[in-house]
Amino acid sequence: MTHRPAKRNVVISGVIGFICLNAILAFGRDPKPASHEPVMVPQIELPGGRKLLYERSFGSEAEVKLKRGFWTKVLDLVAGAPERHNLVRPYSVVADSRGRVIVTDPGIPAIHVFDFDRQRYKFIRRAGKQDILSPQCVALDAEDNFYVTDSDAGRIFVFDADGTFRRTIGALKGGEGVFKRPTGIAIDPAARRIYVSDTWRQQIFVLDMDGSVIKKIGRGGIAPGEFNFPTELRLDSGDLMVVDAMNFRVQRLHPSGEASIVAGAAGDGSSDMFRPKGIGLDSEHNLYVVDGLKDLVQVFNEHGQLLYYFGGSGSGPEEFQLPAGLFINRDDHIYVVDSYNRRVQVLHYISTQQAQGRGL
Repeated sequence: MTHRPAKRNVVISGVIGFICLNAILAFGRDPKPASHEPVMVPQIELPGGRKLLYERSFGSEAEVKLKRGFWTKVLDLVAGAPERHNLVRPYSVVADSRGRVIVTDPGIPAIHVFDFDRQRYKFIRRAGKQDILSPQCVALDAEDNFYVTDSDAGRIFVFDADGTFRRTIGALKGGEGVFKRPTGIAIDPAARRIYVSDTWRQQIFVLDMDGSVIKKIGRGGIAPGEFNFPTELRLDSGDLMVVDAMNFRVQRLHPSGEASIVAGAAGDGSSDMFRPKGIGLDSEHNLYVVDGLKDLVQVFNEHGQLLYYFGGSGSGPEEFQLPAGLFINRDDHIYVVDSYNRRVQVLHYISTQQAQGRGL
């Protein structure tokens, strides 16, 4: 009699263990059987051995931590799986020198920091005591601090390389701000300048690194140096590239004050633009321009000639639905924000020099 309860406890423990083990094994399986059919991904072959290769896409915190240990799964079963953050309506993207990818998401609103190498993720909804309202574009300085424009707050929020909030740019006493609607941002570490597009003012603000306004560039209009809703910005060897959105073009502003139209015009031609969004430059100074309504990325040379384009409407690899931001790192990895598909796609441009190094 005295041994029966102990025996029963052993049996019950064994049954519970068996159930837990099966639940854990089931938890670790894919809900669908794995497919062994190859995924056909477009690859663009270019003269001189140059190529454009598709690498991957991501859109969730869960993709940062791909390996989950046994006891982590047990804890998930007991306490419930932790909430995983997903991209909702991503807009802008940068990748820092450590390989981390920072994505603004006005659809939440929040900022996502993906660190795939270290399997870490950070979700930012506040800048100090202030809620983030509508994060738009993001840029990096030489120390990997990142600067995020908030178009509704009329501010620029600055975070250090670890994602800790440091300061606000653009706030004045009495609740007023320097900007009406800041969107694009670019940082020149060598010249110690911050460039911000104020879309509603039709101007580019030039600031020092402390956030003080040095000067303003431009006004509304259609001539070179004039703007109709300027948005994204990028720097190219000291020149400032500006997406002049409603003039359907990209302009180049020289430090001397001279302005020129790099590419684009209104129309339905292959080199025309309808909704220019994010821009970037590869190691050969080719200009990449996202067209948000054509679901394409156009690529122009330094003379404004269309070299090729890639993309197309859809949800497969190298297809887009309402693409927005674009960033190209030093290794010519191209990050495209595929907004409606709630993901970022990563491609790799193999330049002429890289192709020669590979013997292609």
